Amino acid sequence: MILSQINFYSDLLATRCTVNVLLPQRRPANPQDAYHPPFRVLYLLHGYSDDQTAWQRWSSIERYAEGLNLAVLMPAAQNSFYTDMAHGGKFFTFLTDELPAVAHDLFPLTSERTDTFVAGLSMGGYGAFKLALSRPDLFAAAASLSGAVDIAKVVKPNDDPENDAWLVTMRNIFGDLEKVENGPNDLFALARKVSQSGLKPRLFQYCGTEDFLYQDNLHLRDFIRPLGFDYTYEETPGDHSWVYWDRMIQKVLAWLGQ
Repeated sequence: MILSQINFYSDLLATRCTVNVLLPQRRPANPQDAYHPPFRVLYLLHGYSDDQTAWQRWSSIERYAEGLNLAVLMPAAQNSFYTDMAHGGKFFTFLTDELPAVAHDLFPLTSERTDTFVAGLSMGGYGAFKLALSRPDLFAAAASLSGAVDIAKVVKPNDDPENDAWLVTMRNIFGDLEKVENGPNDLFALARKVSQSGLKPRLFQYCGTEDFLYQDNLHLRDFIRPLGFDYTYEETPGDHSWVYWDRMIQKVLAWLGQ
């Protein structure tokens, strides 16, 4: 695989941004290697407090993607929850419009929906489902690993002494927190809406049974199952850690190839 880091000025974000890219490499000495551009595309999203280097630092994604004729794009999205923030950058539109346009100018990537995917962990798991359910015309499949999928619960007040600071951050992202549930950032509302349309992405969801987000993932699982999606759910013993995400991204890559 070729590792490329692109740094470019984003008109939407009004700043320079960084994306790490893994690309299949032509190897003339081995004619058996699969190398057939344009490449399928996986947008691979990081979690809260991380950046575009996370998947490379903590998993073996480069090794796992070898030979799959798949380009992997890993953008930095700050702590945005992949949202057009109420007070901040328009990261959702950056991911759906600006980044694909720049990446297609630079690399031989497919423009076919059927070969365009998104996946992520924790905040990125929420982002992956949000992107695919909001724009099923762009993404054929999405995978959420230990995702913060019940966003209406995530933004609710609680008794934690640090919750006030958290709610300030959430207001900067989502605006009026009373309007999150059933709004355009609510995966439950998005899934219900998309289930009534003719274009539905394939969905893969995983969470560890000791993960602090486990009950939230069960809630979404039980909501999605009757809606008619091509839907895969898996759980294993495990908490919110890279030990499990490194294992599960291998399953996601195999699932994408089905």
